Amino acid sequence: MSEFSSITTFHKALYAGSTSCTERVRYYLDRIAQLKHLNAFLEVYEEEALEKARELDTRIKKGEKLGALAGVVVGIKDVICYKGHNVSAASRILEGFTSLFSATAVERLLQADAIIIGNLNCDEFAMGSTNENSAFGPTLNALDNSRVPGGSSGGSAVAVQADLCQLSLGSDTGGSVRQPADFCGIVGLKPTYGRISRYGLIAYASSFDQIGIFGKDIADVAAVLQVIAGPDEFDSTASQKEVPDYQAHLEDNKSFKFAYLRDAQYHDGLDAEMKDGYIDFFESLQSLGHTVSGKSFEYLDHVVPAYYVLTTAEASSNLSRFDGVKYGHRTAEKNLDLTEFYKKSRSEGFGKEVKRRILLGTFVLSAGYYDAYYTKAQQVRRLVTDKLNDILEEYDAILMPTVPSTAFKLGEKTDDPIAMYLADIYTVLANLAGVPAISVPLYRHSNGMPYGVQIITKKFSEANLLQIAHQVMAKEQVTVV
Repeated sequence: MSEFSSITTFHKALYAGSTSCTERVRYYLDRIAQLKHLNAFLEVYEEEALEKARELDTRIKKGEKLGALAGVVVGIKDVICYKGHNVSAASRILEGFTSLFSATAVERLLQADAIIIGNLNCDEFAMGSTNENSAFGPTLNALDNSRVPGGSSGGSAVAVQADLCQLSLGSDTGGSVRQPADFCGIVGLKPTYGRISRYGLIAYASSFDQIGIFGKDIADVAAVLQVIAGPDEFDSTASQKEVPDYQAHLEDNKSFKFAYLRDAQYHDGLDAEMKDGYIDFFESLQSLGHTVSGKSFEYLDHVVPAYYVLTTAEASSNLSRFDGVKYGHRTAEKNLDLTEFYKKSRSEGFGKEVKRRILLGTFVLSAGYYDAYYTKAQQVRRLVTDKLNDILEEYDAILMPTVPSTAFKLGEKTDDPIAMYLADIYTVLANLAGVPAISVPLYRHSNGMPYGVQIITKKFSEANLLQIAHQVMAKEQVTVV
C-alpha cells in the first residue's frame, strides 16, 4: 500500500520536499504495470502524467501556490470525456473515438492541479453490476481474482482498491459507485442529483446519472467533491446551490438520529451473516449515544421494477444517437438501405446487455404499453421519493445495506439477468429520489470479502453525510482494503 494514507499526508511530504509529484506518478505507473491482469485501466496516460508531474514539481520549487489537489493522481471512468483522449463507454460502437471536449468535472480536477493517469474499465454504457459487460473484458476484484469487483464502475473501484491511483471518478445510475465500492472494501459517494455537473458524462439514463467519487479516506472524497461540485453553465440540471465547505466539520463528534428500513434489514435476499453484522453495527451505534430506530418502507419490492422501466426507457432514447453515421462503429457491409445500415451497425457495435435494455426501453415507451409501464413507474418513483423524504425529515440519515451479498464469482449471475437486477434493490432508492448516498466499509465476511453500510441523507446535505461517514468509520475503527 502507498505510504501516504490521505491527500493531507501526501501534501505535507510534498511541500516538505520529502517526496515529489514525479515519484508519486512513477509509483502508480509501476503498480499499474504489476497488476495489469486486473484489467482496471483501458488506457494509461503515462507520458502525459509524468509531464504534468514534472511541471508541478518545478512550480513547487519556484514557490508557486498550487491547487487543492496538487499532484493527486486520479483515474476516470470510460464514460467521462477528456479532450483529446479516447472515450468509448467500454463499447465497440465507440471504439477509437476521441473526445472533442472535457467534462466539467475533469476540467475542475485539472484546474485544481490533479494528475489524470488514465481511463478506467466499466460495463458497456454503464449498464451492469459486475463489469463483465465491457467490450474489453472484465475487471477482476483485487482481493480475489475469481470474483467480480461490482459495476458498472468496476475499473474505478479496483483502481483505488489496488492502489493504482489515489482516487477515481465513476458514475452512479442505480448504485454503480456504491455497489463496487462495497464489493471492493472502499468508500463510494453518490452525491445529490445535480450536485456535480453531468456535462461530458456519456448518458445512460439522464434523470438518474450522477458522477461519483471513490477513495479510501472520507476527507479525500470530501476534497474532490469540494473541487468538482457546483453550478455549470453547460448543464441546466446542475444545481445553482452554493457549495459548502465539506471538510470543515468532518472531525466533529455529535449524536445522530438514524433510521434503518425494517423491510431492507429483514429482506429474504439479504445474506444471513451480513444481517447479523448490521444488527451488531446498530447496537454499536446505540452504545455510542446515537438513536437507531426501525421504520417501515412498504415500497421496497417495487423500486427495482420501477427503476428498470424508467432507466431503460431513457437509455433507448439516449442511445439512439449511436447509429454509425455521425461517429462510432459503422458496418463494413455494402449496398444496404438506410434501415438495414442502422440495424447492422448497431447490432455489431452494441453488446448483449445494452441491446437487452434498449429493447426493453423501447417496449415500455411504445404506444400500447406506455401507460401500463412507464407512467406507472413514474408514479412509483413519486411514492418512493415522498416516503424517503418523509423519513429524512424525521431522521438525520437512513442506514441500510449497500448490496444483499458480498462480491460473487465471475460468471455466477451472467445467465440470470433478473437475479442481477434484483441485486440493486438497496442502491436504486437513492437514485429514484435523487438524494445523496455513500457506501463505507465495515466488516469482513467469513468468505474473506468485505461488506459495508450505505448511508442516505437529505438532498444537498453531503456535508452531513460525509461527517456521519467519517464518524462511523472512525468509531468502528475500519481498516480500508
